[in-house]
Amino acid sequence: MRYLITGGAGFIGSHLSEALLAAGHQVTAIDDLSTGRMQNVQPLTQDASFQLVVETITNATVMDRLVSECDLIVHLAAAVGVELIVRSPVHTIETNVLGTETVLRTARRYRKKTLIASTSEIYGKLNNVPFSEDDDSLIGATTHHRWAYATSKALDEFLALAYHKEMDLPVVVFRLFNTIGPRQRGRYGMVVPRFARQALSGADITVYGDGQQSRCFCDVRDVVPAIMELAAEPQAEGRVFNVGAQVEIAILDLAHKVKEMTGSQSAIILVPYEQATEQGFEDMHRRVPDIGRIHKLLGWEPRIPLERSIADIILQLKQEGPGDPISERPVSERVVVG
Repeated sequence: MRYLITGGAGFIGSHLSEALLAAGHQVTAIDDLSTGRMQNVQPLTQDASFQLVVETITNATVMDRLVSECDLIVHLAAAVGVELIVRSPVHTIETNVLGTETVLRTARRYRKKTLIASTSEIYGKLNNVPFSEDDDSLIGATTHHRWAYATSKALDEFLALAYHKEMDLPVVVFRLFNTIGPRQRGRYGMVVPRFARQALSGADITVYGDGQQSRCFCDVRDVVPAIMELAAEPQAEGRVFNVGAQVEIAILDLAHKVKEMTGSQSAIILVPYEQATEQGFEDMHRRVPDIGRIHKLLGWEPRIPLERSIADIILQLKQEGPGDPISERPVSERVVVG
């Protein structure tokens, strides 16, 4: 098949492109390289079945041509990372909402099946973990920019499912929980590569808040097969699926694990949210997916343990050497915990 991947030079998009090519498909990736990197797909450019288009997905003329030439779209392009979202809320909203509208409108014109990447942020401040796909959302006030991402992705989901219901467009929505692995960068707040980069450089490992907030980290090499199987399964159309791991770890414990695995002498520092991001920042205490729906349909479940994911991220960062600097606000209050 001929796949079109938006955000194809990004962390997840490059892994998906690689896997699809290995399976014998043709791949066109479109990416404006704002957060994606040419290095992620450079090895793929030697494959005649791969094409990279450097352009924004809101360019309707380019998207019209690319969609007309593909069989299936995987829409991954989005503004991602808490730090980027807080710093650039206009960019976040416009990229996510206008970009998805362009993708769906063009997909409808040519009747192309479309997979829409969404996020666990959809669930907001809910506490009834694990989160299932039909749970309500609890989103914070509009005065807190942190929730712009969740709200924009919720609108993406509503729009995609509306196209399916009203216009019979074959659409699948998959909600990604915390995804990690090689090629992920810490520049926009991605916690594991940020911790690893800090630990390897001997800098303080900065944990926001009290570090007791917990997350479940799923390796991108587990996530990619889930996306590919959803793309191939007709019974997935018109539905929403959680994609993520279910093993929780507190962020403070994660910092200690990264420090131990790197052999670092870095101090672990607690930094108040309002000094690291913005005044009144709100976070989700726990984020655990119910993956019963995707397991029932596809038999999918994550297999790669967290320790292997961290080890592979550390290895890649060592191979790359110094670079990808972590830009953080200067803070006046911090607590050393280890």
